[in-house]
Amino acid sequence: MAGRGSRLRPHSLTVPKPLIPVAGQPIVHRLVKDIVKVLKQPIDEIAFVLGDPAWFGDEVVDSLKALAQSLGAKPSIYRQDQPLGTGHAIMCAEPSLSGPAVIAYADTLIRAEFDLDPDADSVIWTKRVTNPEAYGVVKLNDKDEIIELVEKPENFVSDQAVIGIYYFKDVAVLKAKLQEVLDQNVMNGGEYQINDGIKRMMTDGNIFKTGTVDEWMDCGNKNVTLDTNSKMLAFIKSDGDEQMISDSVENINSVIIEPCYIGENVILKNTSIGPNVSIGNNCVIEDSSVKNSLIQNDTTIKNANLELAMIGNHVKFDGNFTAISIGDYSVLE
Repeated sequence: MAGRGSRLRPHSLTVPKPLIPVAGQPIVHRLVKDIVKVLKQPIDEIAFVLGDPAWFGDEVVDSLKALAQSLGAKPSIYRQDQPLGTGHAIMCAEPSLSGPAVIAYADTLIRAEFDLDPDADSVIWTKRVTNPEAYGVVKLNDKDEIIELVEKPENFVSDQAVIGIYYFKDVAVLKAKLQEVLDQNVMNGGEYQINDGIKRMMTDGNIFKTGTVDEWMDCGNKNVTLDTNSKMLAFIKSDGDEQMISDSVENINSVIIEPCYIGENVILKNTSIGPNVSIGNNCVIEDSSVKNSLIQNDTTIKNANLELAMIGNHVKFDGNFTAISIGDYSVLE
């Protein structure tokens, strides 16, 4: 999770993208919990590869350590000092690369229910898509084993897109292959890629299978993040295992149309909220209508008619714009 999330600016200018809340929890928190749920087994360690300490500072580190510990796992923090690709990022966590492991990119969310194939040396998680030419996809043989990774194929290879989550029965095998990639300076697009290590594992006869997810939700830019927020709210309401509206919400002549997530110490006055709205802690919303939107913490909104809006922390907004995107500490009055 070392990237700067430039496509999600202005929100990622002040908060690392994996820590931006969706449906009340940071993206990376939800992703890690969902992976643990799919694996159905205890997790010994969760290693996070972060970027510049000036950006991913002590507050971020403390948040991630608390996440790992809440799941009964040891937290490990590593740094990628230069943006040299996925393969390089993985090797930054070299001391943790042994035994069974999942490797995941921290900017997507999933919904999945499947069992890991015990005969596979590795599982690459995929999602069936209608436009495979826009993705990296897997090529399968007649045993449903992955024999090739193809990036944005011009001709049909398969409809299973690689989503950036991988399981390795022994990740030390990948580590050895990625070390070869680094030693031989094998680069694609100016970076060291995980795919080059995986392809070497395939050449050596390692068996790769697919684990197909039901939902793959991106958080790359404002519009898709709002769509993901709406989907997650629906899933959470259906699951029924999270409190979605805090008991501390003060509702003054307001209407809440579910599904919504509303955090602690929120005041709603003469306002309609929902559907598909997430509101962080300590917000005040007055004389407004808010639909299909995501609002972070400590923000005040008045006289607004918002739909498809994404609003950061400590914002003051008073106006009639609708599909807005406002970063932290902004004031529009």
